[in-house]
Amino acid sequence: MHPAVDSALHLENFRTATRSHRYPHVPAVNYNEMRSGAEAESSAKIRDRVMCARFLQQERFSKEEIYCNAQMAPRQVRVFCELSADCEKLLERAMLQQGLSARAHDRILKVARTIADLEATHQLQTKHIAEAIQYRTLDRTYWA
Repeated sequence: MHPAVDSALHLENFRTATRSHRYPHVPAVNYNEMRSGAEAESSAKIRDRVMCARFLQQERFSKEEIYCNAQMAPRQVRVFCELSADCEKLLERAMLQQGLSARAHDRILKVARTIADLEATHQLQTKHIAEAIQYRTLDRTYWA
């Protein structure tokens, strides 16, 4: 193949690849949710929930050398992310169905712990695990 043609094909492939990274696919918004008359949570209320979650994490890790859930090592994940039997089943099923790694397992638990902290809930619940799994699925689908 002529170098100019090869370069043109390479350039087009590059443009196509970078275009897909610049404009990732965004999932559709549920129309009924978007149009509902329900009032959205204010920025001030969200800020208050985040500040409360940060305080909970600061208290939780006061004797550790970390300050937030994202920094937990696998040992800390086991200590601070205790799961009920239902949570265990849900996470195990997601791990098997999606072929997730041990690293993904820990990341899901860290996110679930943060979701629970945002609700000021000490015990992880199945809804926290389910939401964290959804984020992981979106991450794999749209950003991989």
